Amino acid sequence: MKIFKRLLAWLFGSAVVLFAIALLVLRMPVFGGTIEGTHLDRIRQSPQFVGGRFENTPLQEPLDFDKLRTMVNNYTGGQVREPQLEIPVLELSDADFEDAASGLRLVWFGHSSVLIEIDGLRIMTDPVFGEFASPFDFAGSRRFHPPPLVLERMQAIDAVLISHDHYDHLDMHAIKHFAQTGTHFYMGLGIGAHLERWGVADTQIHEMDWWESLPLNTITLYNTPARHYSGRRYADNSTLWSSWVVKGEHRSLYYSGDTGYASHFSMIRKRLGPFDLSIMKIGAYGDSWLDIHMDPESAVQAHLDLGADIFYPVHWATFNLAYHEWSEPIERTLSAAAETGVKVVTPRVGERFDFDTPFSSQRWWVTTGGDM
Repeated sequence: MKIFKRLLAWLFGSAVVLFAIALLVLRMPVFGGTIEGTHLDRIRQSPQFVGGRFENTPLQEPLDFDKLRTMVNNYTGGQVREPQLEIPVLELSDADFEDAASGLRLVWFGHSSVLIEIDGLRIMTDPVFGEFASPFDFAGSRRFHPPPLVLERMQAIDAVLISHDHYDHLDMHAIKHFAQTGTHFYMGLGIGAHLERWGVADTQIHEMDWWESLPLNTITLYNTPARHYSGRRYADNSTLWSSWVVKGEHRSLYYSGDTGYASHFSMIRKRLGPFDLSIMKIGAYGDSWLDIHMDPESAVQAHLDLGADIFYPVHWATFNLAYHEWSEPIERTLSAAAETGVKVVTPRVGERFDFDTPFSSQRWWVTTGGDM
């Protein structure tokens, strides 16, 4: 009996210690700020904020036992989830930042990080430069390739568009770096609390609800709907996830962020489209995730719904975040695009794509390579 009581006491003590450690870890700056004050006041006025949290419309399907079993089975399916070749990266230099394009030019930095040059301005989507898609600098899903330019050498970006606050889209170190160069940050409701904790000035933080817009010189930035979830510490939907529309004097584009397929694409076209280009998420999907992570075929359909011209695929080939083979997203995208007549470009990491210049896409993700 004494041994049993000692064992219970040890287990209880260990649980208390682990709980205390967890609380201390979650107080680290990387986990973001507390949603309160003016952030919370704005959130409570949002039509998307229901019952104390942001919700998809219609509501997200719950994770039931069948979906959980499917996830487990897929994770043990033997897929090749990491590349068996060195992903080609075209390194950038300081000279590449001398003059921003007056038309429309894009450079893929990997995953969902895209440098957009439009009307002489530079905008970046979800800049992530860290080695791991994780709150920690030493663990998590590791990058398959380096960025084309290290963060410390990145020069001033006029604006950063943040789709949501997950670690593969919101990199604290990148935010702090760009904040020092005067960059302005545009994001969904609540995310500003994270940036405030990281020392970003209030004047550089612009929280927006769906369908709100803000001018930036000659362009207009629109926060548009998406179908996802959020939470820096917990998956509590405490901040608003978004997609984005950028409209310049002569060109316009759409950035999907992370999203499931739904009617919001058609709604965005009706209000703001059509578009010259869509930057579209194609990777990190599965049968049990489609409600919040669309598959490549749905991404191609979303592009058609938007009435966009060029399909620019992202959210693949940088992190192992799903249970499909690492190159499956681009192969399925190209197959679906061929069936529907969608024009897809497949730039390498660091490669410029100029909308008004002919572009030669390559199958760089296969060892044989070659033009498409």
